[in-house]
Amino acid sequence: MSSIFNDVVKADEGEVFDIELNENLLEENRRLAEENKELLKKHGVMAIDIMGSIGAGKTSLIEELVKLLKKQYQIAVFKGDLTTTIDAEIIKRHGVKVVAINTGKECHLDANLVKKALQRLNLKELDLLLIENVGNLICPAEFPLGSEKRVVVISVSEGPYMVVKHPFIFMEADIVAINKIDLVAAMDVDLDQLKTDIKKINRKTKIVLTDCRRSVGIDKVVEALMV
Repeated sequence: MSSIFNDVVKADEGEVFDIELNENLLEENRRLAEENKELLKKHGVMAIDIMGSIGAGKTSLIEELVKLLKKQYQIAVFKGDLTTTIDAEIIKRHGVKVVAINTGKECHLDANLVKKALQRLNLKELDLLLIENVGNLICPAEFPLGSEKRVVVISVSEGPYMVVKHPFIFMEADIVAINKIDLVAAMDVDLDQLKTDIKKINRKTKIVLTDCRRSVGIDKVVEALMV
């Protein structure tokens, strides 16, 4: 599939933060994340890191947030993916600035790549930055990007045990969106149990039920983000 999308950020040689972690690597990422956070704060830009597995509904949530908020806020989107710009092109159709970040073989965004992507934006003209992380429930948890808030999107199609199987990503989540609630009956998933599992890991996180394909619950996500 050919692509005309030309705003793509990639790591230079030697810059990739490899999955084989060590404390120095994590500390360097934290340092860069703080730099990103200070830069965004200086310009009054609220950045949201949106995490979740492949197919959970991250892109769909971002699309709905953009449609709901673009008349009120100046919005940009960073779209993390291994190699493609497919989802970046989908989001760009909604008339907002989109920068694709390709990580190659890496299963998460890191603060260095976000720092490079920020150089593609005029932060003085922005209010809101939505960052879609690479589809993964493990690695992104250890790599803060400098965002003000972190959202985890899960779907009932991932089954009843996905929260207890992947607890670490929920520990720092400000909001958890349980998506595809229209499939609850078909998947035989207990929403109350999912909520209980999340609260056992992080009692402070806000839980919102969504069906992004039908724009259900998007206003509640916005309400949770803005509090």
